[in-house]
Amino acid sequence: MSIPGSTGPVASPQADEVIATLLEYRQAEEAMRRRTRDSMRMGTNDLQALRFLIKAEGEQRIVSGRDLADHLGMTSASVTALLDRLTKSGHVQRTPHPTNRRSNVVTATPGSDDEVRQTLGAMHARMIDTARALSPADAALIAQFLTSMTAAVDSVDSDAAR
Repeated sequence: MSIPGSTGPVASPQADEVIATLLEYRQAEEAMRRRTRDSMRMGTNDLQALRFLIKAEGEQRIVSGRDLADHLGMTSASVTALLDRLTKSGHVQRTPHPTNRRSNVVTATPGSDDEVRQTLGAMHARMIDTARALSPADAALIAQFLTSMTAAVDSVDSDAAR
């Protein structure tokens, strides 16, 4: 079997199957994200911003527009437009920063937190159930594999720059 975009067959039938299954998972995840964005009537960056804000709030971290821009890899002007859109739709709110007069704190509104949890909650529960069904040894092996795959994918940018 040859993986699309690769230079030839993977080293073994087992590797072929693992890579093919990983690609199937990736396609399923992308389709789920597209359905989620469509159901919430949001773009990719909008939903990523909301998820980042909800996570930060759970960790009791203050998020500024600059923090959000850094996380999303966007310019401050683009994040301002995104925040204007999300504020208008009632998904985020901006309040004065407690220590920096030139900055605002950005938070997800309680309603948007509930909307994201309602939209993604059942899917997250199924994912957690699937992971819990793994033996400790299988979970460790899969975590190690995914960490290595992440490093392999992340290295593409640095390889291309050389």
